[in-house]
Amino acid sequence: MATDAPPPEASMDAPPAQPDTEAFVAMQESGEFGELRRSYRSFAFPLTIAFVLWYLLYVLLSNYAGGFMGTKVYSNINVAFVFGLAQFVTTFLIAWFYSRHAAAELDPKAEAIKSRMEDDA
Repeated sequence: MATDAPPPEASMDAPPAQPDTEAFVAMQESGEFGELRRSYRSFAFPLTIAFVLWYLLYVLLSNYAGGFMGTKVYSNINVAFVFGLAQFVTTFLIAWFYSRHAAAELDPKAEAIKSRMEDDA
């Protein structure tokens, strides 16, 4: 579809200057970047391990504890169904917790690193 509108004008703002490779390596080796990495890992790794173990528990119980998983909780709802729904609930809770953690801890540190890198470039 062709239009008679003129093309958009180029932005007058210059893109931020990019730091060189040495600046990136220096920042990667800095204590500030190490703290950002530790903050991320101290949250993500334990939660990931816990969720994988929780998921494996669900799978193992489904395979080897059929009697327990088939136990009725209410009407036609059994333990397996409750555990299956709990998998979805924990997935959303982890995503919510991570977004809160990232907004409070990771994003400010990353923004400080980014602005310092752009200012030094």
